[in-house]
Amino acid sequence: MSIWKRVGSIIKSNKEQPQPVKASNPIEDSQVGDIINVDLEEYIVSGKLVYFDRGFPPHRIVYYLQNGSEISSLLIEKGRSYECFVCHFVEGALDDPNDVPTELDVNGEVTYSLENQRTDLVRAEGRTDFRANDEVILWRYFGSEGRYFFLQWQDGKFVAMEGTKTPAGQIKFMKGSL
Repeated sequence: MSIWKRVGSIIKSNKEQPQPVKASNPIEDSQVGDIINVDLEEYIVSGKLVYFDRGFPPHRIVYYLQNGSEISSLLIEKGRSYECFVCHFVEGALDDPNDVPTELDVNGEVTYSLENQRTDLVRAEGRTDFRANDEVILWRYFGSEGRYFFLQWQDGKFVAMEGTKTPAGQIKFMKGSL
């Protein structure tokens, strides 16, 4: 082998190999300022909550969606597939997380039954109702006609959301700015 072939192979071996590009998942990677289209309505993401257990990847994301002066949310639970819920905020009053019932009656219209309860840590971005890196207790209720109710508590403050399940394929994510 000639010296020039050796030098050429050394140069080729020192070239930077292209780094594999991490595949982007818009359901999980959307940020504050991005646009989400749900049921033919466009919303701007004004806040984002990411729920996780210590040492494990995130398993729930809540996007705060703003359309004009109206604020709603898109709650996404990650499992084998994504469960997506379009929710609106509900006013109510509870004082103590120990007083949360297993059945909720909302305006005499719908009765919700407790499906599960868990405590998670949360990361917050943008305008949300919660502090970042603190524990949140979340209760998930189900009712008739595919309706769901979510109750969250952090440090003396309750946030209630009522919504319906929406297929993940009907939700479009668009970058707001590059």
